Amino acid sequence: MKIFLICPVRNASEEQKSKMEQYISGLEGLGHEVYYPARDTDQEDSVGYRICSDNTDAIWEADEVHMFWDETSKGSLFDLGVAFAYGKDLVIANPEDIEPNEGKSFVNMISYWSMLSEIKDEE
Repeated sequence: MKIFLICPVRNASEEQKSKMEQYISGLEGLGHEVYYPARDTDQEDSVGYRICSDNTDAIWEADEVHMFWDETSKGSLFDLGVAFAYGKDLVIANPEDIEPNEGKSFVNMISYWSMLSEIKDEE
């Protein structure tokens, strides 16, 4: 299966990088092909347009999208919008870092999207 990992890149902490690399290793060890933007998207882009375009193409090619949530990652929000528009299933790679709250919120929306993806996979 082709998986695109939505995640922080520019401002990812060393701890986050380590967790993401362990997560990717686990998926690749199971035979999945993981697109990791920090590794697979050329990050040399003065304005970020080509990076967004490259990631859009890679999300289109993915069978599934996994997300390492970091509420401060702006690029992740763009990638999530692309994945949503393409109707991709969403798996949250670090659910322990997501704290749902009352009412409408982005965190609640992605938690719900992930739950719908799980239900769809069970059918």
